[in-house]
Amino acid sequence: MKNIAVLGSTGSIGRQTLEIARAFPQNINVFALAAGKNTTLLQQQISEFKPKLFYSEIAIQKRTQAKYCTLEEIAAHPEIDLVVVATAGKAGLNPTLAAIKAGKNVALANKEVLVMAGEIVVDEARRHKVEILPIDSEHSAIWQCLRGEKHGEIKKIILTASGGPFRDKSLADLAEVTPEEALAHPTWQMGTKVTIDSSTLMNKGMEVIEAHWLFDVSYSMIEVVVHPQSIVHSCVEFVDGSIKAQMSLPDMRLPIQCALSYPKRWGADYQTELDFKTIGSLNFEMPDLKKFPALRLAIEAGERGGTYPAVLSAADEVAVELFLQKKIGFLDIPKVLEETVEQHDCISKPSLDDILAADMWARETIYSKYE
Repeated sequence: MKNIAVLGSTGSIGRQTLEIARAFPQNINVFALAAGKNTTLLQQQISEFKPKLFYSEIAIQKRTQAKYCTLEEIAAHPEIDLVVVATAGKAGLNPTLAAIKAGKNVALANKEVLVMAGEIVVDEARRHKVEILPIDSEHSAIWQCLRGEKHGEIKKIILTASGGPFRDKSLADLAEVTPEEALAHPTWQMGTKVTIDSSTLMNKGMEVIEAHWLFDVSYSMIEVVVHPQSIVHSCVEFVDGSIKAQMSLPDMRLPIQCALSYPKRWGADYQTELDFKTIGSLNFEMPDLKKFPALRLAIEAGERGGTYPAVLSAADEVAVELFLQKKIGFLDIPKVLEETVEQHDCISKPSLDDILAADMWARETIYSKYE
């Protein structure tokens, strides 16, 4: 039995994590729940799972026996075995570090944590001898492919991308894209921010930075390939030319369950069987960086290091927000990112305070221009 905390329990990953908990009551006890402003759903979750601890950004209306705590207090609680970080944006950073410093394994779905402060987070995980278990389907795939393999025998990591809903659109078409169209992803059901990031390929750029930190490989050893069917979730090529790929139907419950069950594998009571007789063809192509420059910008920020990735991450949060509010166009998102990064005076070896300051600087810089 694992006591888990689910940070971001009302979001897409949080809800699916609770589906797994519901399916395996003999293995998982939901000890703590944390959410933002969706108090109606949070109250329903508290009533069902009866956690000992909870957090909400705004006060909940119904009385509960669960004790209110901060995110950091929940993450560090001595009775919790695994902290699922499914929050969006920089909100996941401090609780992730709190969990690691308290000796907890972290199941990480929040991209911004490693994009903003990958070196700090990974160093703390090594120092406290805890594991970061990836929940992203791509990083989970790589993690599974590397089980039993030696790090020195990795030649290349191949991150697959669906290409989003606009893979075949022209630049002229992309200029007219609406938020409603960008939120209609062809293969994955995800949260709003991640879905928009997938449509710009910013999501994949962030995943390159994450893979660099999670698997301790150079950026030159990471390649992005567009795979529209989302069946091959990522691959690892080894020095002898062998390639291992993890394949499954596009269902986020599978990588979530893989992290929750680690080091074991549990059976699944949802549709998981991949039928090669009906799957048809699997296609692969290189991403078009002219149409989707956010991917290039993210990789460049990762390679430049320091506070550049934190600035890029913050700029992307604000740019996506402005796009959803129809204050900027779809093609303006990467323009905002590039302009903000180029204005930034980078700190090459940042502290956590430096990273948070860079994040705030990026937000204020963009808001001052567009609001």
